[in-house]
Order: sequence, then C-alpha cells, then structure tokens
Amino acid sequence: MAFTDDLRETADPVWEAIHDHPMVRGIGDGTLDEEPFRYWVRQDYVYLVEYGRVFAHGAAKAPTLERIGTFAELLDETINTEMDLHRSYAADFGISEEALEATEPSPTTRAYTDFLVRVAATGTFGDLVAALLPCMWGFNETGNRLAEQGLPDHDGYADWIEMYSSEDFTDLAAWCRDLMDDLAADASTAERDRYERLFVTSSRYEYMFWDAAWRQEVWPV
Repeated sequence: MAFTDDLRETADPVWEAIHDHPMVRGIGDGTLDEEPFRYWVRQDYVYLVEYGRVFAHGAAKAPTLERIGTFAELLDETINTEMDLHRSYAADFGISEEALEATEPSPTTRAYTDFLVRVAATGTFGDLVAALLPCMWGFNETGNRLAEQGLPDHDGYADWIEMYSSEDFTDLAAWCRDLMDDLAADASTAERDRYERLFVTSSRYEYMFWDAAWRQEVWPV
C-alpha cells in the first residue's frame, strides 16, 4: 500500500462522516437549502485567501526547482483564476463581490486556516503537503462520489459537483497524493507519524468546515 492509502484508511471514519453529512448529501440530491450553502461559499472565499498563503510557503520551502514552479503556479491559479471563478459562482447565488470581501471568518474557518498557515510557516515541506492534502483529495473524492449518483436538478449544485469531479481537479488531487508518497518514501518513522497526525487534523477540520456551514456558525460572544 502507498503511504497515502494508509492515510486514507486511518482517516476513514472522518471522511465517511463528511460523505454522510447533510450538507454533502443535500448537494448531491439537490435538496439542500441555499442559505447554508451561501454561508459555505462566503467562508470558502475567506479560506481561499489563506490557501494562497499556504502555496506561497510551499514555493518557498520546495526542495527542487520543479516543485517551486508547481507551487508558484498553484498560487497564481488560486489568486488570479480560482478566486475570479469563485466570485462569478457566488454571484449566481446572489452574493456580491462586496459581500464576499466583507465576510468575517467563522470560528472554524479561523481555526482551520490558522492551522494550515502555521504548519506551512513553521513545519517542513512534508508537513505542509500532509496538511494540504485532505482539502484537494477530499473534495475530489466527494465530487466523484456525488457524480456517480447522477447530477441533481439544482444547477448550482450540479456545477459544484462537476467542478470537483472534473479531470483537472482529479489530476490535481492525484499530483498531491503522489507528492506525499514521494516525500514519505524518504521520511523517517517519526516524520511519517507526524504527517499522519497532520493529515487527520486537516481531515477533521474539513468535516468541521462543512458542519459550520450547516449550522451557519457564528461567534458565541
């Protein structure tokens, strides 16, 4: 088994909880009320800003010129392409660019993004990849599972499923898995154990991000 297969097996209870979450199931069958999804869209915009910072750290820490270039491309794609697409997608749900920019991070968004940026800033390159992997791989797996069930009548949710099950996104997830496997092959037992802990923590935050949108989480005080 590849190292990433071991990671997926370890985190399976968390990932299965994501697939079974009412937010995800509601996207899949088209029955999800749009209000929690709008919340998710707004929080995901905030997430993307910090996601870009993680790629910037990745470019700085990457050990080879090729990997520096890949992370630089991912940073450029996130900031200059994906965020434009996100603004357009949000507009389809009645969310203006001004509303996106004014979105305050929820407690979960703040905790998750702070975790990712801290790992990216203070950890090794392998730590960064381990913490990053559940986002790419998890959304691709979710998109593929929902696509296998057939697209819902809701155009916005169908677009979401098609985006994350697309060939391009599948290739991106596979690239990140391969990168993790390459790094793990030369890692010590202690490093591999650390990668596993980071992977599971990010997976848990992925679940919490969905659940926060479902509950439309706000700061309690």
